[in-house]
Parts: sequence; structure tokens; C-alpha cells
Amino acid sequence: MDISNRKVLIGIIAITFFLFPIAAFTSGAFRAILCLPVIIFSPGYTLLASLFPKRDSLSTAARIALSVGLSLAVTTLIGLILNYTPWGITLYPTLISVTIFILATSGVAWYRERHFKSGERFSLTLNISKSKWTDMSSLDKALSISLVVAILAAISSLSYVIAVPKEGDKFSEFYILNTEGKAENYPSQITLGEPVELLIGVVNHEYEPTSYRIEIDIDGSQVRKININALAHDEKWEATISPTPESAGQNQKVTFQLYINNSTEPYLKDPLHLYLDVIGPPS
Repeated sequence: MDISNRKVLIGIIAITFFLFPIAAFTSGAFRAILCLPVIIFSPGYTLLASLFPKRDSLSTAARIALSVGLSLAVTTLIGLILNYTPWGITLYPTLISVTIFILATSGVAWYRERHFKSGERFSLTLNISKSKWTDMSSLDKALSISLVVAILAAISSLSYVIAVPKEGDKFSEFYILNTEGKAENYPSQITLGEPVELLIGVVNHEYEPTSYRIEIDIDGSQVRKININALAHDEKWEATISPTPESAGQNQKVTFQLYINNSTEPYLKDPLHLYLDVIGPPS
């Protein structure tokens, strides 16, 4: 059975665009497994189609094998490039980048095919017969079996890594910033009765939903308690706070203590803190 290369390219483009609603309405390992066939085959196939549009350039088996290897190389390179951009290696930038690559290489392949007659253009030939297998030499049989095993092993390994991701170090990120969102130029002197405006944030890296409690003290007296509902893994909570000192004095210590999941023990051995000079109101 022969399938023209243009039909294959149209099918790949259609499936690639179908990934966008899949990515939007699914999540986790299920989404990754659905997207896996496109990631490990389509970019490499369209690249080969643009480089070798003639029928006799590569055999069907060689194209399929090289498509898998090149797809992994292309997606790795795309991820490396995205890592140095403001978007990072996240779902939608990666999906859009891979889609652009597939569209570009498919367009080049389609254009280059125009320069060849229909009989000279590559078509995907699927011809599995027992007689053809028996006619192959022992070396060709061994290479074919090794190729199939290698492809299946690569797909299985990648599927397992996606479905069962390895957990990194578990921790919670806790920080205070000035009102401009920078870890510098904190307020150091205020007038009694004025609030201390700060930006405070928590990021959950615990690999499970986690709730938090923040207690703010000024010179040992609690002035504010903040309860944060459960955050999902990698979810961030951030808010502007305005604790107000109750008395004047020099070097008043403002501490920010973090508690996790209703624990009575502080999460940090040494709480976040800063010092304030609180001057009395003018006479």
C-alpha cells in the first residue's frame, strides 16, 4: 500500500493542530501520552521530507527510523532554545514552537516535491509480507529486529518518564520584597502610625497540595496572621501587606514566620526579618 507523502504531511499537520485542544482540556500523564506520538515522529519526518523529497533517496524503513531519532533531536534543540527565552520550557511555547517547525518543514517539502514527477516523489510504502521477510538475509533480519526493538524501547522509556516523573527536592519558597518587587531598598524608617508596605510571597515545591500560615511580629508582638489555602505544586501566592508598628523605637525587629499544614513548628529555623526605626509623630 502506497500513501503519498503529501497525504502524510496533511495528516501530520491536522494531528498537530488537534494537540491544542488536547493540551487545553487534558492534564498530567494523559495529556503527555496523547502528545507523545507527534513529538517523537512528526518533526523528524517533515524535516526528512524537506531534505529528501525523492522516492529513491531513502527507504520507508530508514525514514521511519530516522524520523524518530531526528524528532528527539529537534525537540531537544527547541527546548534548549526556549530555555534562554522569557517563556521558558513550558507547555504552550513548546507546542507552538514544534508546530511552527512542522509547518515550515512541511511547506519546504511540499514546494520541493513540485520539481519532481509524481512517480519520482516519495510515498510511504507499507508492504508487509512473509515472502519478503524470508528473502531477507540474516543480517538484514537482525538489523530490522534491532531497529524495531530500539524504537519500542525508546518510546516505552520516554512514556514511563513522562507518566512517572522523578520528584526533585521538596521545599517551600518564602520571600519578602519591596513594593517594586525587588530584594533591596526595604523600608528602614517610618513614622509611628504609618504602615510598612511590603510584598510577601510563597511558592509550593512540595509535590503535593500544601497550606501555609504566616505570622508577622514586631518586637515580639504579633501584628498580623495570614492563612493561605492549599497551593498546588509549583503554585505561587503573593500579596502586598501593610503591618503597622504600635510604638516608637529604634531597631524594631519585624519577623516573618512561615508554618506549613497547620504545623506548630516554624518551617524556617531562622525567620525572615528586617529592622525598622519607628519615630514618633511630630509635635
